[in-house]
Amino acid sequence: MVNENIAQHFRPDEAPFIDQMMGLISAASSQYRPVLTDFLNPRQLYILQTLVNQHDQLKMQSSGGYAGAEMQRSLIYPDYFQPTIADFKLQLIEINYPVKFVGLHHRQIMGSLLGSGIKRETFGDILNEDDHWQFFVKIELTDYIGAQVDRIGRTHVQLMTVNWDQIVHPSDDWETFETTVSSLRLDVIISSAFNYSRNRSKELIEHGMVRVNWEELDRPDYELAIHDQVSVRHAGRIKLNALQGKNKKQKLRITLMVINA
Repeated sequence: MVNENIAQHFRPDEAPFIDQMMGLISAASSQYRPVLTDFLNPRQLYILQTLVNQHDQLKMQSSGGYAGAEMQRSLIYPDYFQPTIADFKLQLIEINYPVKFVGLHHRQIMGSLLGSGIKRETFGDILNEDDHWQFFVKIELTDYIGAQVDRIGRTHVQLMTVNWDQIVHPSDDWETFETTVSSLRLDVIISSAFNYSRNRSKELIEHGMVRVNWEELDRPDYELAIHDQVSVRHAGRIKLNALQGKNKKQKLRITLMVINA
């Protein structure tokens, strides 16, 4: 069970993840060996780093295959160990498809991977440059994913392993801005990020159009936390990047990063 002193700093729904990470931390500490996680989202990485920081004899590094990756595998290791990139066990996959006749989209690729029974924590970011689509996967699942996925939507595809020197260079479309909000409720943050009315934001959430950290969420009153990521269908994406206290009117000052669809 999660220690009460730890649990009070996080949301109740994060307790199972914290329990899981505490188990990995315990293994790294008691067995004095490196332990590798699945792919974690930015909020999970933040939680794990907070937990590891409580252990003086342990360190943590993360990699998603390229600088700025959102989904990353983390290595928890004793201070004697010197990690290399090979320790993260990542494989770069390219999607081979008839580019002259069809186009692929991020949502299609994500849906096809998840629809094939592949769990979100087993693959990393989906990268795009022009007609090239790639993603990172846990190296031990390379053959399995290649056998499971032969279509993206209605398009026949082939998943090919490629070397890291062939990685595409996706553009960084995030825009950063500071604002003030009355609370960290999900509907409030969406309204602020996209200049929507609260009613419109609530309707989008209640109709299944919103995901938080890649999980569909239908609660407008859900309280966001630092490093949470929100995806709003047909609108774009939001990162809650920083909390900066309150202003004189007791409103919260926050930093958001936004990509408009």
